[in-house]
Amino acid sequence: MADGGLSSEIVHLNVGGTRFSTSRQTLTWNPNTFFTSLLNGRISSNKDENGAIFIDRDPKIFSVILNFLRTKEIQLRNVDLSALRHEAEFYGISTLVRRLTLCEDLDHSSCGDVLFHGYFQPPVAPLPSSSSFRQSVVSVDGGDSHRAGASSQTHSRNSSIDSRLLPAYTRTTSAGLYPNSCHRTDQSASVEPMRVTMLRGHQNWICAAYPHFVCCYRMKDSTGWHLIWKSQYMDTQVERIALNAKVITSNQDTSNNKMVAASSGSTVWLWAVSDDGDKRQIGVFDLHVLVDNLFFIGSQLVALSSTGKVGVWHSMTQHWQIQDVVPITSYDTAGSFLLLGCENGKIYYIDMQKFPLRMKDNDLLVTELYSDPSSDMVTALSVYLTPKTSLSGNWIEIAYGTSSGTVRVIVQHPETVGHGPQLFQTFTVHRSPVTKVMLSEKHLVSVCAKYNHVRTWNVTRFRGMISTQPGSTPLASFKIVSLDDLDPLVSYTAGNDFGPFGEQDDNQLFVQKVVSDTDQLFIRQSSTGYRICVIRSVDGSTISSFCVHECEGSNRMGSCPRRYLFTGHSNGSVQMWDLTTALDLYKQGDKDKPIPQGGPTASELVRLLEQVDLSSSSCCSTPYCISPSSSSLQVVSDPPLTAASKCEASGIDTDNQNLDTQMDTTLEMIDAEGSSSELDKREPGAVGQQGDGTSGNQIKKAGYWI
Repeated sequence: MADGGLSSEIVHLNVGGTRFSTSRQTLTWNPNTFFTSLLNGRISSNKDENGAIFIDRDPKIFSVILNFLRTKEIQLRNVDLSALRHEAEFYGISTLVRRLTLCEDLDHSSCGDVLFHGYFQPPVAPLPSSSSFRQSVVSVDGGDSHRAGASSQTHSRNSSIDSRLLPAYTRTTSAGLYPNSCHRTDQSASVEPMRVTMLRGHQNWICAAYPHFVCCYRMKDSTGWHLIWKSQYMDTQVERIALNAKVITSNQDTSNNKMVAASSGSTVWLWAVSDDGDKRQIGVFDLHVLVDNLFFIGSQLVALSSTGKVGVWHSMTQHWQIQDVVPITSYDTAGSFLLLGCENGKIYYIDMQKFPLRMKDNDLLVTELYSDPSSDMVTALSVYLTPKTSLSGNWIEIAYGTSSGTVRVIVQHPETVGHGPQLFQTFTVHRSPVTKVMLSEKHLVSVCAKYNHVRTWNVTRFRGMISTQPGSTPLASFKIVSLDDLDPLVSYTAGNDFGPFGEQDDNQLFVQKVVSDTDQLFIRQSSTGYRICVIRSVDGSTISSFCVHECEGSNRMGSCPRRYLFTGHSNGSVQMWDLTTALDLYKQGDKDKPIPQGGPTASELVRLLEQVDLSSSSCCSTPYCISPSSSSLQVVSDPPLTAASKCEASGIDTDNQNLDTQMDTTLEMIDAEGSSSELDKREPGAVGQQGDGTSGNQIKKAGYWI
């Protein structure tokens, strides 16, 4: 009788100001929960004026949980599933948590959705070797390295440039615009050894970089993707990679016609890899300064440093050459031409096909193409070629952005041979340095440093040539939210560049990664900001890098190239997503469905931020030291890094007044997004709209307090 009276004891609870009465048996039938610890005295508590135990939690959700404890049934009417699961985890009711987790995973499969196209298993990491991997560094001196600055080059040369865009490499900070080399961090910081740091694609090959090795995958028509080659262990962390799947050598040797390059610091490694995986190391070269960009132009490997050095390896001559130029702040490639935007406000170009040109001193020919009227630093470049016709010939159009926020378009007429490009149009809508610009057939897209603000214009053309009637008209204004935390890897920015990606048509895409530790990416149309789709990791692992690549069609008749998104993950895997299908589904969008935002909605943003460790004290439930269920607590050897300690480590003042100011600033930026779009147009069948949150280094501080 005594035991029966104890089990039927009435317990009075005050949850968030609402009074509940239940029995002790109802609260304790599920062992090892918050309630068993509370009623057994293992968790201290406080009582209100009526003697009820006070718990500072949501009373509405608690009523659902209490009903489950009474009836073992779940009532989900008008209750947010994620919030209910969060409260169930707090109270330590494992049976309820398992059911809710299953409900949330109903729309997510380990085999992905309709866009999921493939999964590459993590490779076996190579073991460190005792031999030095830097023993064959090429020492460049004498005639191979010259000090002829680009500012002194005045050779005039008209060029017929084929278009191929590569992203500008400039990066912004809260203090302004700086080259990447200014942000090199200490490589002694521990990183996940199997984390995919960068991905590059060319034809039907993919190159994946890990902190200390590089590997290549090849797609075969009938058997799919295969791991073809893996480099040996590299003592220093890989910072940049490049891939060229079609190289012409001096002896026309096709057995080793794939080139893979990697750099760390000032050193560049170059390998030749055959289709069957045979490889040979071509050489190890030294640029003498930090390599900020590494890429191929035709058969030439190019290494750039923002300090003003260009290193070139030519496959025909097997020759490595270094050229000094003025400090470089942006670049673009077009056919065999390399265009450089420089700190002195000028644009130069080098024809890599004719190497070297100036035989009298064995020097690269660096030609001045254009000088900005205001002498502002050229921080972004994009080249577009009009289709060559019998009526208009071939127009060269270049859009560039400057450190003052100005965007200019210059054009080269085919009939003005021997004369430089003429200024065509100027836009002054940005008030921060322009970090990206893209000129395509139908649109001009520019991005500035402040919160990654994007502005787009429609481009009017007549017979393929850009026209002033009616000229470029505004189309959209939106932001690409990015709350990336500081990353220990120098290669993070190279592996997580948000675009725009794609050929120079109306299907260019931004890839939005909201937080660094996330398993989701938002794919958005670059011209309007509309959401195309959301990519979610099939195994729940963090997406550590990504790239968009169009693979060639197979040899079978009727096979067409398809665009894919490759995502590298923290567990070493690579996942593949079909963006061609995503674009087709987007164009066929159901007009009856509600139109989602371009970027994450408020609820989606909150869920993404839940993946960030905001504070170790965020689990504290009340001012009276009531903590979560003891069964849900884990013992750790070191205390977690709290928001306050993060701010302290970053030099951020944690004074309450400053925190309030940061919070207000963040909320103002998010609230202002609703009115940031100048035009709220909708396309037929569109399934997205403009607008999302904000980004940039200034929000990083406030991001801890959202």
